[in-house]
Amino acid sequence: MMSRIERLCIEKGLKMTGQRRVIASVLSEAEDHPDVEELYRRAVALDNRMSIATVYRTVRLFEENGILERHDFGGGRARYEPTTPGPHHHLVDVDTGRVIEFIDAELEDAIRGIAKRLGFDLVSHRLELFGRRLPEQTMAAETPAPAKRKPSRGTAASETPPRLANGPGADRGH
Repeated sequence: MMSRIERLCIEKGLKMTGQRRVIASVLSEAEDHPDVEELYRRAVALDNRMSIATVYRTVRLFEENGILERHDFGGGRARYEPTTPGPHHHLVDVDTGRVIEFIDAELEDAIRGIAKRLGFDLVSHRLELFGRRLPEQTMAAETPAPAKRKPSRGTAASETPPRLANGPGADRGH
């Protein structure tokens, strides 16, 4: 079965070599925001002929074609995720590096309102929050949650990141 990223590459007219297909598959299956070195580790497990240079070139190609988004969550390494339609934001746990994606309708309204008050039509925005888990939340976070079906990064409502009402609690596990 063709991965979502492979399908996007073909739609954009990119030549799909075997190694690009492996990298596209690894990225499509990722439940986190891996850096290039982690992508390489995962890809080489599927194709031992993979080189780190191939992964770097492929990631750059995918990014230049709008297939991947690059993020700097600190730590000195760029991390990547497939480009998704519509806004979503990231909360980074500064102690563990874990990235939690969320959508908050009230926040989106506030951001658009700020742009409008300042005389702008909002074209896009990005919000990355960095925080440390509250002490009373630490024990709950250490208790394993029941296994969930892996979320897809598609466009259907059931495939989008969780929506927050007001406050913490939405966690996609990355």
